[in-house]
Amino acid sequence: MNQDQLAEKCVFNYKDTAMKFMITWSTHTANRHDVFQTFAAMTDADHETDHPGVTVIGRWHDLAAGTGVAICESDDAAAVQGWGLNWNGAIDVEVRSVLDDQEARDVIRNRLGSE
Repeated sequence: MNQDQLAEKCVFNYKDTAMKFMITWSTHTANRHDVFQTFAAMTDADHETDHPGVTVIGRWHDLAAGTGVAICESDDAAAVQGWGLNWNGAIDVEVRSVLDDQEARDVIRNRLGSE
């Protein structure tokens, strides 16, 4: 398979679908309660301005461990990275692009040639 054929198999165009991201975080032990207090004090307006251009699908917290995960979507990867930057002085943040079931099936079928 030449490079063009490979590229054709790997490229998908979901023009009307925002990219989905999984964001995981862990608080620094030394400032965990400060981070919790900052988060707890946030209003709905604070929440909206914390991540412009990003739609939160869901967010889950493991308060005992000081960790959590969020699934969000955006058509702007810089907006997602900006959201992480807002918090990375107090928590460690990882951002990964993810696919839903149908997108994953499409990639697998296209890449592996299965129907």
